[in-house]
Amino acid sequence: MFEAALTRRYDRSIEPASSFTIELPIFTGPFKLLADLILDEQVDVCDVPIAGVTEAFLRRGLGDLEAWSLEEATWFLAVCAILLELKVGRLLPRRSIETEDELLGGASPDLVYARSLELAAFRKVSDLLAALISEAALMAPRTAGPPEEFAHLYPDVLERVTPEQLRATAAAVMAPPPVIDLSHVTPLRATVSEAVEVVRDRLMVTPEASFEQLLTGCQDRIEVVVRFLALLELYREGRVELRQARVFGEIQVRWRG
Repeated sequence: MFEAALTRRYDRSIEPASSFTIELPIFTGPFKLLADLILDEQVDVCDVPIAGVTEAFLRRGLGDLEAWSLEEATWFLAVCAILLELKVGRLLPRRSIETEDELLGGASPDLVYARSLELAAFRKVSDLLAALISEAALMAPRTAGPPEEFAHLYPDVLERVTPEQLRATAAAVMAPPPVIDLSHVTPLRATVSEAVEVVRDRLMVTPEASFEQLLTGCQDRIEVVVRFLALLELYREGRVELRQARVFGEIQVRWRG
């Protein structure tokens, strides 16, 4: 379904400049042909380095691409975005969707996953109840009590039960559950909100800095990830400008306030 939605966004009627060819380990030829092969599932998108396609595009320079119209250039960027999104979707782990989950429609993935766990629990309990009901259907309850002439032979089940024992039993049943030990769980030592404040304070002092300079003080990998998410949050709010001169190059950050 995900691949079909991306394929519908691909316009095959547009013919980009045929002179733009790429050389990859698995393919050499026009980029348009490569895109058609990928979306026709004749080439695995996971085997295509999107970064290599982007580098080839940048190496051509703006001078060689003047023959491209705005529609053709837009087509190229849109197709690269579709291929990248398709590749990310293929690389991410997928969970098989139950038939019942399809009724959720446009629910969020987290909600679908939570409801699938609830559904699995209900199925397990329903199987257990069905087994108990089947066993109970084979039993015939005894409705009559013991005969009066034999009543004195039955032991008194409450003969040795004292009030203290009843009190202890009730206290054990109604006691709160034991405290769960969570010492083995790694606490969250970095939050996006705190990282946003740190990045904002540093950029207010130094309006221009590299992303590496903004990582000063980070000791764990999770702190680096949270610091990057904070930078993206500031960029979404329009409070910083980001610039990257080359692929996988240093990210320059400028404070806009």
